[in-house]
Formats: sequence, C-alpha cells, structure tokens
Amino acid sequence: MDRVARLSAHFVPAASASSVLELDPCSAGTDPARFKVAVLGAAGGIGQPLALLLKSHPLIKELSLYDVVGTEGVGADLSHIDTDAVVTSHVGADSLSAALYGSHLVIIPAGVPRKPGMTRDDLFNINAGIVKTLAEGIAKFCPTAWVNIISNPVNSTVPIAAEVFKRAGTYDPRRLLGVTKLDVVRANAFVAQALGRPAADVSVPVVGGHAGITILPLLSQAQPRANLPAAQLQALTERIQDAGTEVVKAKAGKGSATLSMAYAAAKFAESCLSAMAGRAGVVECAYVESHLTDLAFFASQLRLGPDGVQDFLPLGVLSDLEASNFSKLKTELQSSIQKGIDFVQKGPAK
Repeated sequence: MDRVARLSAHFVPAASASSVLELDPCSAGTDPARFKVAVLGAAGGIGQPLALLLKSHPLIKELSLYDVVGTEGVGADLSHIDTDAVVTSHVGADSLSAALYGSHLVIIPAGVPRKPGMTRDDLFNINAGIVKTLAEGIAKFCPTAWVNIISNPVNSTVPIAAEVFKRAGTYDPRRLLGVTKLDVVRANAFVAQALGRPAADVSVPVVGGHAGITILPLLSQAQPRANLPAAQLQALTERIQDAGTEVVKAKAGKGSATLSMAYAAAKFAESCLSAMAGRAGVVECAYVESHLTDLAFFASQLRLGPDGVQDFLPLGVLSDLEASNFSKLKTELQSSIQKGIDFVQKGPAK
C-alpha cells in the first residue's frame, strides 16, 4: 500500500493508551527552556523539509517524527546532522501514542497534496479524516500541547480539530493555530519584488483565511508603505491569493507548495517556541478562534505568550479594495468553517 492510500485509510490511535489522560505529560520532568516537537506526516513533501529545518532549532530537545510509512529513513537521515535535537521515529497507528506523549508542540502537515485541477475542497474528505483522527490522538496523549495545523483546507481542518477537542474536554482555543504564515511569506516576497526592497525589510499582514479569496493581504498596512498604483495592488492581491495554484501548475502534476510551506511552517514554529519559552512581543498571523469579526475562526495578527494566543491586534483601517475583498471572503469562509464542524458532527461531506 502506498503512502497516499495509507493516509486515506486514516490514522487510528492505540486504544490501550487512554489511561495517559490521567497524567499531564507536559508538566512533569521537562526542561522549560527546551521542548518536544512532534511532526505528524513527517515523511511527506512538507514534513521532510520541515523536519530538516526544525532539527537545528536550539529550543527543540526532541524532534518526534510520525507517519504511516517511511519515517525510519527520514529519522535516520536527520539523526546524522550535528545539532542537539534528538530525533525519534514512529511509524503506523500503533506508534502514535509514543510519537505524541510529552509533546509541547504538535505540527500537522499530514495529508495528500493538491494536483492540477484539484481545489482544496477536493481534498476535503481525505484530509479532514486524517486531521480528525490525529486530533483525537492529541486529545489523549498530549492534551495541553500547542497544535499547528497545516493540512488543507485549513479553513475547515482547524474547526474540525476544535470540535474534536471540545468533545474530548481538552479544547483550549489559545493553543490551536492554523498556519497561514505562507500567505505572509508570499506577500512579503511579492511586495518586496514590486518595491525593489530586500524581503527582510518588508512586512505585510494577511488576514481572513487560507484559500483563494479568503486570503486578504492588507497591502495598505505594509511596512514600508506600498505606494503602488491601484491596478498593481489589485494584481498583487490576486497573485497572493492564487499563489498556491501558481506552484501546482508550475510543478505540472508533480506536487504542490512543499518547500515554501515547510519554510513558513518552520518560521511559525520558531515563533511558537519562542513564546512558549517566555520571549515577549512575539507577533504572528494565524487562523484561530476569533472575536474580531462575526466569523468563528479568522486569521489575523496575534500576540503570542507562554500559554498561546495572548492578544488580538486590531485589524486597522482597510482600504477600499481591502474592504470590498473582506465583504466577499466572509460568505466563503463561513461555509468552510461550517463544513468542518459538520464533518465532525454529521460525518463526511457527500
């Protein structure tokens, strides 16, 4: 059975480990300055480069790799790198408990990638089932961990995880974050190119969701200011929204955005670990349960603290273009959120 077939069959946590709930694995015998990070889907196109980037992080004491196939090889390869993080490899459903137990941060890139002509919604039933089952494992084996969800469609998979955690009685909205960092990375790169500035000098907040028109780059709030013609701002907005499809088409059936996503996920994980370790002033954009709009989940700028989301930064004043796009995204984002909730409450979409 190949990796995609195994993924579509879903992960099944070991039932015998349910007694783990009686303990808090993240509170006993740990070094508060260094953390265990689990990557679920570590042998995949995003998981492998993500694990490589994380292997060098000084705040990671154990890098726990989990997948349904191929994890041993990835782990053996990474373990030869002369950095301090210890790599452990876990393969198959029976090893999910060991992969997760004691984890402080769980990152989920598991799932199947988009192919040409495939929308994020085409992936829904497969990836939704994977995220649901992995969330059930997290609720059992590391219920207080921060969870970073990459698996698409993020607009739906984050609400799925939230519903699973609610059912298990472990839901903490401060610690469940959909990774939209790639939208920010792309916005920074494209605006830097347009301005002729170093990318490191550019910062663009991106709000909304993580698919198509739900991605709303706030170019009017870019630093430095993006004093560009309206037509160019519109073109930049559309390119940021369609950037995932741009990569899928360029790879011509051989993959989606794996390298840029791994880079963005590693940067986001670095921010989470820094906040967990007590660093002040960590600000990131992420898709979380939110009160900023009338949508239950929304991506915006957040201040992270040791316990997760600490503050929601205001959206600020939107330009006419951004206000128009904001009105358009709400219906689609609400539909995606409800689709995720319905998946847990009513079963797979027909």
